[in-house]
Amino acid sequence: MPTDADSAAHDDRRQLQRELLRRARAGTARRTAAGPATAPLTGTAPETATAPETTTAPETGSAPGAGNAPETGSGPEAGRIPLSRAQRRMWLMERLGGAGDSYHVPFATRLRGPFDVAALATALTSLVARHSVLRTRYAEHGGEPHQEVLPTPRTVPVHVVDADPAQAPALLRRESARPFDLAAGDAVRALVLRHGPDDHTLLLTFHHIAMDGASLETVAAELAVFYASATGAATAPALAGAPQYADHARREHAGLAGFETELEHWSDLLADATPPRLPRRAADAPQTAVRPAAVHTVPLAPAVPDALRALGAQRHATLFAVTLTAAFAALHRLTGDEDLVIGVAGTHRSGTAMRGLVGLCVNTLPVRVDVSGAPTFAGLLRRVNEALLEAQRHRHVPFDLVLERLGARARGADGTALVRVTSDVLGEPTVLRLPGTSAEYVDVPSDGAKFTLSYGLALDDAEQPRALVQYDPNTLDDTVAEAAVRDYAALLHAVAADPERTLGELPLPGPDHGTATGEGSAPDDGRHPAAQALRAHPEVVDAEVLRHGQGPAVAYAVLRDSVGPSGHELLGLLRRSLAPEAVPAAVTLLDALPRTAAGPLDPARLPGPSAPSGPSAPADPRAAAVTEAFTAVLGPVPTPDDDFFALGGHSLKAVQLAERLRTDLGLPLTGLDVLQARTPRALTALLGERAARQSAAKAASRPAPRSRDVRPGTVLVTGATGGVGAFVVRELAAQGRPVLALARPESAHLIAVEGVDVIEGDLSDPDGLRDAVAQADAVVHAACTFTRHDVDLAATRAMVDAWRRGPFVFVSSVDAYGHPGTDRVAEESAPHEPVSPYGRAKLDCEAMVLRAAGTGGRGGASAVRSPIVWGAHDRLREQLRWGAIGTLYQAAREGRPIELPRPGTGGRAWYGAAWVHAAALARAVAECLDRPVHGVANACSGHVSWRDLAQDLTELLGTEADFRETGTVPRDLDHRWHYDSGRLARPLRPRPGEDRRTVLAEMIAAMAPTG
Repeated sequence: MPTDADSAAHDDRRQLQRELLRRARAGTARRTAAGPATAPLTGTAPETATAPETTTAPETGSAPGAGNAPETGSGPEAGRIPLSRAQRRMWLMERLGGAGDSYHVPFATRLRGPFDVAALATALTSLVARHSVLRTRYAEHGGEPHQEVLPTPRTVPVHVVDADPAQAPALLRRESARPFDLAAGDAVRALVLRHGPDDHTLLLTFHHIAMDGASLETVAAELAVFYASATGAATAPALAGAPQYADHARREHAGLAGFETELEHWSDLLADATPPRLPRRAADAPQTAVRPAAVHTVPLAPAVPDALRALGAQRHATLFAVTLTAAFAALHRLTGDEDLVIGVAGTHRSGTAMRGLVGLCVNTLPVRVDVSGAPTFAGLLRRVNEALLEAQRHRHVPFDLVLERLGARARGADGTALVRVTSDVLGEPTVLRLPGTSAEYVDVPSDGAKFTLSYGLALDDAEQPRALVQYDPNTLDDTVAEAAVRDYAALLHAVAADPERTLGELPLPGPDHGTATGEGSAPDDGRHPAAQALRAHPEVVDAEVLRHGQGPAVAYAVLRDSVGPSGHELLGLLRRSLAPEAVPAAVTLLDALPRTAAGPLDPARLPGPSAPSGPSAPADPRAAAVTEAFTAVLGPVPTPDDDFFALGGHSLKAVQLAERLRTDLGLPLTGLDVLQARTPRALTALLGERAARQSAAKAASRPAPRSRDVRPGTVLVTGATGGVGAFVVRELAAQGRPVLALARPESAHLIAVEGVDVIEGDLSDPDGLRDAVAQADAVVHAACTFTRHDVDLAATRAMVDAWRRGPFVFVSSVDAYGHPGTDRVAEESAPHEPVSPYGRAKLDCEAMVLRAAGTGGRGGASAVRSPIVWGAHDRLREQLRWGAIGTLYQAAREGRPIELPRPGTGGRAWYGAAWVHAAALARAVAECLDRPVHGVANACSGHVSWRDLAQDLTELLGTEADFRETGTVPRDLDHRWHYDSGRLARPLRPRPGEDRRTVLAEMIAAMAPTG
């Protein structure tokens, strides 16, 4: 993460500390579903603690002590607001598909003493009301991203989990890695680990698009003020009106044209710069898995920092400039290069108007220095100080604009980024200090490094300063990193004593300079290197490498679950970490490796490699599609080896090109893939590998195809392996209807029902969906991503476009009603705000289907709105454990006290949930195929109060829990509606075994004891 730095180096030290020690990440992850006002009742993990209504900040944007916070929905923040360039960079990284949790900002503190969770929820709500960037969603219109400020939520939930301190690191890491849904305005969440009555760990996780290091200090200070007010410990002081990030984004957007002169400066400065030539990983040291960012440190003598400060003061330089000079000297000794670029942190903050601004204002500053001529360290310090001051004079130019101007020159010939080495000074971390408690900083480890190598001087412990390097172990050997930190430490000691020695005279590290601490390399166990590397991956449970005849070696891997790296991502890992001769031609993912009765692998049952196709052959449709896409997005017709950046490409163009190819070819592709492949030839080869993987998976797991030309009345069912779709497939097959089940290749083997054909595809493949609909005489659309609302809408649009005959049933959700004003909800009632993003997507999909019904030969349409679905299926069990009422389930399982809203709270006589048995829902869907409702129908089996449900769960789980009725309503239990279900009453009539108690018993009996 870029961090804030200036000549005073105050903000720099804190921010790059988080970059080096806590916040670099890598890998791909999925988004979660959580609307700003309400969580869907069909699949999101709930929060458990909320602020009392009497102390919650109002939705107008004001907060106790917050000054004059602007109102939302009108005024200067209404409508579409341009992104700042820093936000745009974050948004593009999300869209490129390779960010994972790299841009999450965890902020954890151990609190000892009396701690009020409800007061924290109130304080958080006040903070979100005061700073609109914490309640902002990010969307796209006309190919350009924008931001929209949302109303202040009624309360910001706080999830509370009882946990032993030994469990805390894993729980904090898992929570900090949970993805955000930026399109829903999801930018902050809170988790409290309760270790004892007066011992808690609080984790606030922000998305970097709304937070940076300087913002954390503002957040910590203001949150303490709001918390003190909420607990009554102190009267909240009057805070001045907070500057709003939307105003900063508008100012920057309006001033972009004025950067031309400064862009010319950066372009001239970096035109012929090249990335540092860091040592490559040894070919004989295969890497066994994608490894997290690593850190090596060496202790320094306590007097070294003061000596370095004194050296800087004598030469009109800061401590930051002195340590940056040492980094240049160390990098020169490591690489032998004399023309070097090191990145430092810059900030867009300036002037009192931006004091207290919460938001992303960081910028990367490339510092270029010539170290030739055997200068003394003091002489090199003069060069570095001049270059640093010059960079800071132009710090307001967003670095991504500089990269766009440089184009292909921003990378080395091998694609290496220009800024791959950074440097900073790391000070004391920010800690949240709440009245009445003692606070201790808690480090939350990170998964990946954004830079290959980062030098740092750690001053967080005044009695024991340390030299530090953070590095990417997937790119740099551990031995190289250890040598780098020892050399850096030796330089700091040496120049503190005598800065007038030349670089060549400065001593190399010896045994007196300490031993670096950190992680080492994994041993080789004798397997094929690729199989060893795959087996060591945390998400791979089994792997083998085989050679088919005289063909190339092919790897086969089995993932721990269906959510994990793709075969191409694993192949990329092998390419980066193994010698070329050890890399297989492809990595094919299977649900299980076929083995003989005795246990060994059965090669005869493995799919073979697909015949390669020449990426530049004119007859190759993928090559033609890639050429057409390059031309459409970038302009000129490319040759097979033209470089994407040289043709004028940049991040947004990569996203557009990937989306076009994904639509045209029906193959998975991200913008990050485009940036990494760079040429049409390489991109075509990548697409060929993915097509081969799909073909291999299909051959390995798809049942034998059946002839469909004599099967009239075939019903297409999407989401056929999901919790609802599986029951629908089973019901239709039992009725003797021919079924075409849409499933992912890796899940197709789960459908083994007579009379059911399987077709490969998923919601991200619009062309595949159109083809599937075209083959069917009726459609049941039961699939849903829950979180990718844009994907859900695009999938429904594609299916409606291809729908030309028969009925269409869309399985929707009661979340589409929003928050009705009456306790009983009639079928097809109008939605009532607030409607969650999940519910809004359902409404939009319903509208598409219902508008198209009866036109162009299409049949009737039905939108079946279901509440929580229960049934004997693993997906539904997962939703019971971790979904909308997961907190209730977990409390019952652990025997913890369960707080329930008292009847009459908020003027409501009843709180509970509607539910439907999956088998009854399937019958209702089947009924709509014969008798479309031509509109909306509800599908509920019954309604259960929270107390009755809690009683059922504790009895079935064999636990005892104390039920406590309170005068507040937790956000996840704020549900009070009964849904009429008259239109489908006949098929919903319960059959034996479909009562609430029986279905819950069936679900719980099959769960693991840890469930």
